[in-house]
Amino acid sequence: MDISDWRKKIDEVDRELVALFNRRSEFVLEIAKLKRQLGMPIYEPQREEEIFRNIAGANGGPLELAALRRVFERIIDESRSIQRVPMHAERAEETGLPVDTELNQTEKD
Repeated sequence: MDISDWRKKIDEVDRELVALFNRRSEFVLEIAKLKRQLGMPIYEPQREEEIFRNIAGANGGPLELAALRRVFERIIDESRSIQRVPMHAERAEETGLPVDTELNQTEKD
């Protein structure tokens, strides 16, 4: 195989990753709904540590655990961000104020 063949394989895996990230995000949004109903916080450090333990157990290399942890830290950070959007949207509905979803903040006109 030449470099273009390997790059095609990487592109295929990237598309699969996008689909998996979006699938994971759908689950995150469902969890956000439940957290809102139960009055739970978005940030749960014990759950994040559980995720890191899970990836450590699943890692067979060649990617080092430190590198995977950095990747998952970013994924978790984005997951927290998308959980905030529905919560802010619901609050905006209640108050009548618009939501700036890019900044995840409620702003006055």
